Amino acid sequence: MPRSSTSPPALSPTCNDDETLLPLESLSQAAECLRTLAHPHRLRIVQMLLKGRYMVGELAEACGIASHMASEHLRLMQRCGFLSASREGRCTYYMIAEPHLANIMGCIEQRFGPADDS
Repeated sequence: MPRSSTSPPALSPTCNDDETLLPLESLSQAAECLRTLAHPHRLRIVQMLLKGRYMVGELAEACGIASHMASEHLRLMQRCGFLSASREGRCTYYMIAEPHLANIMGCIEQRFGPADDS
């Protein structure tokens, strides 16, 4: 009997191949890091840091939050390995440590950014 055109397509062999799937421990780590990113202020901080290095006060001002709150967001993202910091005298500058953040932010900006009318 022929397949109806409304039946779902058959899965490709690679979809069922356990060798192509990440271990659950790796997915658990990914989920934890994605939860860390899942905050509008943290995403704004990442957007800014992808363009250069900034101090806490500059990031806080751009997010419209107090410096101590920006520091907490930075600490969480550092703990996940997304950011690094360097001191120059009394100033601490934050920068991106995880280069894949550019890809993640690119996906977010394409999906949620302004529509392209061209």
